[in-house]
Amino acid sequence: MSIIDWFIIIAFLIGLTSIGFFFSRKNKNMEDYFLGGRSMPTWMVALAATGTSISAGTFVGSPELGFNSNLTYLMLCVGAIFGGLMVAAFVLPKLYKANTITIYGYIGDRFDEKSKRSTSAMFLLGQLFTSGSRLFIAAIAVSVILYGSIDFQFIMYSILILGIISTIYTMAGGIKGLIYIDTIQILLVIGTGIVALVLIYLTMSDTISWSDIFASLQNGQVKNAAGEWVNENKLRIFDTSTSMDVPYSLMGALIGCTIFKFAQFSTDHEFVQRQLTCKSVKNAGVSLVYSQILSLPIVLIFMGVGLLLFVKYQGTDDLGGFAADARDIFPQYICNHIPTGLRGLMVIGILAAALSSFNSAINAMASSFVSDIYLPLRKEYGKNVSGDSEQMSSSKKMVVLMGMVLTSFAIFTAVLQQKSGLNLVDFATGVMCFSYAGMLGVFMCALFTKRGNTLSVNAALIVGILVVLILQPYIFGPMTEYLFGTRMTIAWPWWCPIGSAISFAICVMGKKETVPAGETQQIVTPA
Repeated sequence: MSIIDWFIIIAFLIGLTSIGFFFSRKNKNMEDYFLGGRSMPTWMVALAATGTSISAGTFVGSPELGFNSNLTYLMLCVGAIFGGLMVAAFVLPKLYKANTITIYGYIGDRFDEKSKRSTSAMFLLGQLFTSGSRLFIAAIAVSVILYGSIDFQFIMYSILILGIISTIYTMAGGIKGLIYIDTIQILLVIGTGIVALVLIYLTMSDTISWSDIFASLQNGQVKNAAGEWVNENKLRIFDTSTSMDVPYSLMGALIGCTIFKFAQFSTDHEFVQRQLTCKSVKNAGVSLVYSQILSLPIVLIFMGVGLLLFVKYQGTDDLGGFAADARDIFPQYICNHIPTGLRGLMVIGILAAALSSFNSAINAMASSFVSDIYLPLRKEYGKNVSGDSEQMSSSKKMVVLMGMVLTSFAIFTAVLQQKSGLNLVDFATGVMCFSYAGMLGVFMCALFTKRGNTLSVNAALIVGILVVLILQPYIFGPMTEYLFGTRMTIAWPWWCPIGSAISFAICVMGKKETVPAGETQQIVTPA
């Protein structure tokens, strides 16, 4: 890259860090640091939540998906809108009423302190996989930019660079600074995608018309589950298949993905934390639904990049390498074909997509660990952390700790993705199910029944992980072949519904524990 490109990138990173330190002066206590004083504008929260949903998985993974597949994935975005509507109507009002720093405080109010800690710990474990995978995907793009390769060692270096940068400005600004930063970053991501679409088309317009492009896509090819290229319409949106091994079927999108997103928007504090910064529960619901509506055209833009690159490389020598591995198809195009200056802007689009999701994960993990585990345990052992300054100091230290842990775990997810055989989008989304299944079962029990206790909560969380683990293709396939003589698989949109249904059944088996007369349940919440 040229000096101009590097100047743009460095200026962007300095700007992010400056915003973080600017807002550091405005954080007076933990509620300011982790919830922005519950005073953030609805439109800004909606854009920030969109940035958290989009992540590097969309920027890097959607072009790969568009190149390899068709448009049926878009229906999962429709399922996300339905999931958001359900959460806004049935869940957010109860979480707001709890008035706790994290949503797991509600579990503590509903069951007990131990249940809160267990659920919060499950969230932290899930985030290691979820945000680790996002950072790894972002590192693919950075590795191409810095080293021109996606060899494992270069991806590892890129993970470390992204992790350190994100941790610094997240530690400084708290959630309020992150929302302002994420708002800027999602606008950069959208602009980058639109510019990329235009530039790719302009390089093709001399030799091919729009009608030729559509014809090429309608008579295109997609990669099937076995990794083989077969003839199929790449503009296909609806898949009416009723088979549960098809990931992007209409049934999987409107049922499986709706339940998956319901779990994400109600049990994952990384996402719910954005909504808890709003002034009212109504504003929170509006911001959530709008963020998912906005996500649909953004995903379409980046899938469109992959579709156009498929047409561009069709019949050329470049097609061969990307046909085998298209993970870096968009970053390679940016490095090799985008003009100087614009290339720098495209790179900050990649960085914006990467950092917007990773920084929110760091902040959410730190808030959960501090509020639900660290401070209550300190109080329990007679070493209470009192006073706003001391709590703020502890919070910032935990942000740094979570940033270090997540960065380290991202290297592990790089190995997992190669072993799984899933594309980047499916991998980044599928790993979320490990924690979501059990947590959704627990939250559903807490929200809509009067049953459950500490033992059943812990059992439900553990069973949720085990069920999703069993449903993994490399376990479920051989198991069904041994038992029934035929190999079956279940696509990732169904992992969460199946796991959460079983976890819910286990959680409600527990009889609600009663507090003996004369005693009150001690719920620990930070000052």
